[in-house]
Amino acid sequence: MIAGESSLAYEEIITMNLVTCRAIGIGAYLVRLGQRTIQVDNSHIILTGAGALNKVLGREVYTSNNQLGGIQIMHNNGVTHCTVCDDFEGVFTLLQWLSYMPMCKSSPVPIVHSKDPIDRPVEFVPTKAPYDPRWMLAGRPSQTPKGSWQNGFFDHGSFMEIMQPWAQSVVVGRARLGGIPTGVVAVETRSVELSIPADPANLDSEAKIIQQAGQVWFPDSAFKTAQAIKDLNREGLPLIVFANWRGFSGGMKDMYDQVLKFGAYIVDGLREYQQPVLVYIPPQAELRGGSWVVIDPTINPRHMEMYADKDSRGGVLEPEGTVEIKFRRKDLVKTMRRVDPVYMGLAEKLGTPELSPPDRKELETKLKEREEFLLPIYHQVAVQFADLHDTPGRMQEKGVITDILEWQTSRQFFYWRLRRLLLEETVKRKIQAANSELTDGQVQAMLRRWFVEAEGAVKAYLWDNNEEVVGWLERQLAEEEGARSVIDENIKYIRRDHILKQIRSLVQANPEVAMDSIVHMTQHISPTQRTEVVRILSTMETSASS
Repeated sequence: MIAGESSLAYEEIITMNLVTCRAIGIGAYLVRLGQRTIQVDNSHIILTGAGALNKVLGREVYTSNNQLGGIQIMHNNGVTHCTVCDDFEGVFTLLQWLSYMPMCKSSPVPIVHSKDPIDRPVEFVPTKAPYDPRWMLAGRPSQTPKGSWQNGFFDHGSFMEIMQPWAQSVVVGRARLGGIPTGVVAVETRSVELSIPADPANLDSEAKIIQQAGQVWFPDSAFKTAQAIKDLNREGLPLIVFANWRGFSGGMKDMYDQVLKFGAYIVDGLREYQQPVLVYIPPQAELRGGSWVVIDPTINPRHMEMYADKDSRGGVLEPEGTVEIKFRRKDLVKTMRRVDPVYMGLAEKLGTPELSPPDRKELETKLKEREEFLLPIYHQVAVQFADLHDTPGRMQEKGVITDILEWQTSRQFFYWRLRRLLLEETVKRKIQAANSELTDGQVQAMLRRWFVEAEGAVKAYLWDNNEEVVGWLERQLAEEEGARSVIDENIKYIRRDHILKQIRSLVQANPEVAMDSIVHMTQHISPTQRTEVVRILSTMETSASS
């Protein structure tokens, strides 16, 4: 029963675990069912004690419970999200996590005053060379003597990583953007090592270290991404994804290890996400193939948006792959024959019928030499041409991204965009509580129309300005005495019209209860209103008889 309740609690509320000593048997399962786990360094999470296992195996295999479920096992496999040195630090970490989360399901996220200016530039700039993605998120010490710190994207000191040693090719955690708590998913660009320990119960097993390339989703990192998305959705946090994947690792071992299943879990998590999801392709990053498929905004069009930096790239195939398929050697030779005057001249001479065999052989040799000389040049031009199809301009033209951004000012843009989306979501929930039949497109059109009505047609162009719309929405939602809220007034009429429509349809579908309904309703209205009803009915009777 307690296991079922714990599983249900994870779906309904925010659950957290602090393992201070030992979690054994059902206790270990309860820890996992609660998902967000903090483990004290000398504690362990086990199913069976070391002594009992040794008796089952018939020999002394395990020396301690720590060997079975200590932090070197549970933190490295993602069961434990964070480790601490003592109970006090564990409780402090729990409180830090709670500070990012809403008070209850219907509450807005807790926005705190940030000492880090929202309009400051993002100083650390991602490079083509591999770098630590945490520098992009949280900043790093300056590499020059003049400065002491290079600021990252989020507020200084607000980024808290979880599940760090597990699936290190993906970085996940929580952070604040201008005081707004958000979930974060970023990509490791460097190669990482996956360490698989030897099994003491199997004398033939040995420890393995496997190299994993950066910018690639492996089975473990895909599972980590899906797990983080699922947890952050339950917490009610908006999500920012810094997309920089070249695809999934599709080798035989990875396919056997269920990379396809865990990639599908990412799609499931994003489809179910109930808060804004902002996908951003940062500078020098690229989004390709299957990795684009699983984070495409069409998965959840109500909540997802995708943006790209002006120096990023995106497409199904990399330029080299596109050229290999669409512009092969024979196509390059055709292009040479069409545009290179030397090649054209040699080909024309070679087509002369009265050529002697020695001359023909000499021309064929020259033609071949010219072809080999031009081939790498033409190939490079073809790759460059294919790359032009992957630029942010083309992505925006094809409608697969919302806008093109600059890294230096992206922090300010995303702050106002996130504020606007959160406020719009609050209003949309109010509207759909009044009339659940309205679609998201209809609600969005209503909001725009109300904005133009309130601000005037002259200011209609400001609807595309996030900062202006945030100011308007905050004024409308503020509870001021005597203030007339356009939004509240319109929601009142939407609710009234929806209720009248429901009553009308019920009476039309069940005409036999119409008389009883009128009698029942007249018992719940004032004498003045009853008199008015009688007058209306009399008027209708007079009109019908005439």
